[in-house]
Amino acid sequence: MSRHPEVLWAQRSDKVYLTVALPDAKDINVKCEPQGLFSFSALGAQGERFHFSLALYGPILPEGCKTKPGLRNIICSIQKEQKGWWKRLLKTEEKPAPYLKVDWNKWCDEDEEESRSDSASEDGDHAAYVGEDDESSDDEGMLYLPDLEKARGN
Repeated sequence: MSRHPEVLWAQRSDKVYLTVALPDAKDINVKCEPQGLFSFSALGAQGERFHFSLALYGPILPEGCKTKPGLRNIICSIQKEQKGWWKRLLKTEEKPAPYLKVDWNKWCDEDEEESRSDSASEDGDHAAYVGEDDESSDDEGMLYLPDLEKARGN
């Protein structure tokens, strides 16, 4: 009998990211089909079989699906066929299985993705600080350390 590992998911307009929490996994097998069927199987550290299949919300590009195994988890990057934001991960509107959860560490809203990609092109690969600007009028009553004041040019 196979078990289900914990699966965290997040999306961008062009990709879906699945993080499968399965330490020391062996014999990892991932299959992506154009109609949006994603299948995963692997052996756990004690030889137990883990398997799950997901009918994703939209079609995907199998050649754009990549898997990166790590010591603690496996990260799967799935290329969407068409750029756009999905309303949910799965095709079905039913409540998802309990092992499927949102990956809040990788989550990005539609408007955040645009501002992050704009900033990334200006600042290289550094993460953008959404909503932060140098000429903020909200600093009244805020305590600033002296070295931070110098860095800001005040």
